[in-house]
Amino acid sequence: MFARAPILSIFYERLFPMALELRQQLKLTTQLVMTPQLQQAIKLLQLSRLELLETVQNELLDNPFLEETQEEALPDNDEKRPEAEEATGYEQEAVRNADWEDYLGEFASTPRLSQTREYESFEDITPFETRYSGKPSLEGHLLWQLRLSSLTDAQKDIGEIIIGNLSSTGYLQATLDEIAEMAERTPDEVLTVLEIVQQFDPVGVAARTPQECLLVQLKVLRYDRDPILVELVRDHLEDLEERRYKPLLRKFKLEMEEIKEYMDIIQSLDPLPGASFGGGDSVYVSPDVFVYQHGDDFLIVLNDDGLPSLQLSPAYETRLALMSDKEKEYCAERMRSASWLIKSLHQRQRTLYRVMESIVKHQKAFFAEGVSRLAPLILKDIAEDIEMHESTVSRITTNKYVATPHGVFELKFFFNSALGLDDGSQVGSESVKALLKKFIAEEDPKEPLSDERLGDMLKEHVKVNIARRTVAKYRTAMNIPSSSRRKEHF
Repeated sequence: MFARAPILSIFYERLFPMALELRQQLKLTTQLVMTPQLQQAIKLLQLSRLELLETVQNELLDNPFLEETQEEALPDNDEKRPEAEEATGYEQEAVRNADWEDYLGEFASTPRLSQTREYESFEDITPFETRYSGKPSLEGHLLWQLRLSSLTDAQKDIGEIIIGNLSSTGYLQATLDEIAEMAERTPDEVLTVLEIVQQFDPVGVAARTPQECLLVQLKVLRYDRDPILVELVRDHLEDLEERRYKPLLRKFKLEMEEIKEYMDIIQSLDPLPGASFGGGDSVYVSPDVFVYQHGDDFLIVLNDDGLPSLQLSPAYETRLALMSDKEKEYCAERMRSASWLIKSLHQRQRTLYRVMESIVKHQKAFFAEGVSRLAPLILKDIAEDIEMHESTVSRITTNKYVATPHGVFELKFFFNSALGLDDGSQVGSESVKALLKKFIAEEDPKEPLSDERLGDMLKEHVKVNIARRTVAKYRTAMNIPSSSRRKEHF
């Protein structure tokens, strides 16, 4: 019995090694933490010009350490005031944080030109009719609803990616797995947000199939309580389109009048919820960026008109000695908040400039000649060029407008898919749409051009092979009726 004790000891050591010894292990991990300051900087990127002005004004009211710079004229003898010769400690801190001394150098695309030539205002050099832009796009309309929703910040991030992957007719062009990978979330989380976005106005947007689009509308209208109607939409749309009614009558044991009633309901739904969006009266917008042409070059000028120039207020510096520790802690926190806002605004403008500079580089033919020369471009191209993340480019181009020699355009307008040409090169889809619109505008009202004929004309002019159904899709996205309806109109 005593001889077995060592054997049992070895057995227990092998079976329960942790019971006999303790080990310490060091493990290094990296984790991204979204601080409130970083969240504020990201939020500023996606704000429109009006929203940015409102945010800055609210911060001026809320933060006593933040104030608007007051520009005062110097005396006639050009002598500076003694008190202006030395900056206060707060002002020095703001300069260090925001790098204001490099501001002009970073934002001047052609410094010599900008220093030697005074440019006329945009209103003086641009025709009146080109100062107008259409109503907010489908994407902008959905993002506005997303921001007003009660979703969490993580869900809103997913929603932005969903909205950013919609076609012109409102259909989702990415899979759940692709969106989950971009958002670094699970497909189930993406599906939850997708179902909410699909109920935004217009109802049925972000659907993946026509059946799903119509089923969402049935659910909102509370027609989904009829199982026969739901099954007709889900499984028999093609039969209804081809007027194969007899098999349906037998399957559901219906009369022809009942089928017609179901058809009336289905025909009242909108299979292309995003196609008709964006039409209507033009509205005036204040561009965020101006692009001027000077010879073969282009000068980019950010629109800072109305945006206050901020600085840290020196008023509290003399009172710090009389404050308690708690008051000093509060002042330090508010001072950091004000400094970060100044730095974030500077970073926002710098990012906007860099993105616009890259867009001009990629779309130089457009700025020189017009929409017909718009090249294919995706967010990834700009992100790689300026070495930033795609999400940053997506945010900074949302609800931002640029005034060009050819009119006012949303920055999202410059991102479009590619169509292959016969010589192996590519042309942007927006250029093809512009040509289609031109052909239709010049057609004979008595003999309107068919989609097939429009495809042949595109083949002749730009050497692009485009199917008839693609022509029909582009025509529908521009709210242009078919040739038969255009003829009936006259």
